[in-house]
Amino acid sequence: MTCFCRVCVTHGMFTPVEPRRHKAGFDTCLPCGEREARQVKHTIVPMHKSNYIVVSDKTLLTELTRPGRGSNH
Repeated sequence: MTCFCRVCVTHGMFTPVEPRRHKAGFDTCLPCGEREARQVKHTIVPMHKSNYIVVSDKTLLTELTRPGRGSNH
C-alpha cells in the first residue's frame, strides 16, 4: 500500500512517502518534512548539576530560568 505525503496531498500533488520513512512514523515526503523541521525553533540549555535539556517552548525556558526555582535558600 502506498502512502502519500499529507502536505503534498493538500496541494493537489500525490508524492509517495518512501516505505522505510513511513514505517518509521513519518507522514511527509523528505522535502516537506525538512521544510516543516526548519520551522521549529529550539535551543539546548545546560541545567545546573544535571544534563542538558532541549527547549522548544518559550514558557518552559522562562520557568527554568526563574530565580529561586528549586533552591533551598
